[in-house]
Amino acid sequence: MKEVVITFGVIGGLVISVLMLSTLPFENQIGFDRALIVGYTTMVASFLLVFFGIRSYRNNVGGGRITFGRGFAVGILITLITCVFYVVTWQIMYFGFMPDFMAKEGAHAVERLRASGASDAAIQAKIVEKKKAKAIEDNPLTNAAMTFIEPFPVGLLITLISAAVLRKKVGAGGVEAAVAEAS
Repeated sequence: MKEVVITFGVIGGLVISVLMLSTLPFENQIGFDRALIVGYTTMVASFLLVFFGIRSYRNNVGGGRITFGRGFAVGILITLITCVFYVVTWQIMYFGFMPDFMAKEGAHAVERLRASGASDAAIQAKIVEKKKAKAIEDNPLTNAAMTFIEPFPVGLLITLISAAVLRKKVGAGGVEAAVAEAS
């Protein structure tokens, strides 16, 4: 299991990192609203490696069979590795190249609120909210935690679906037939 998990986790991590790095430079052209859609689309694309990892484990290690539990274990480990790559990439980008990201995102949110005709009190509340968010993001530990919970639910959902779709139970002969077949 270890080899499959590491292989597909690293590939998924590289995919999510490369996709993040290739889209972040275009944040101004894409816009913050559309960037969210692009970001989650890249996450789904990278977490497709969870499906392929579970399938690889089932076909190459499990002899064509895998339980939901084992598929979930393989998938969630791949997801965790992929999420770690995402966090590390964001940490490097945020602290090394984009320390003004939260200020830009906050200004965008306030401007969008102004354009909608919001009251001065609502605008001031949004400014305070965005300052607090920036303080949280400027701390590397809380930044890492917040960043981790962005892709993890996507990976968890894909893991659950993949484990359910790919599960194959031992046939009519039971465990003994599976052991004899593997021999």
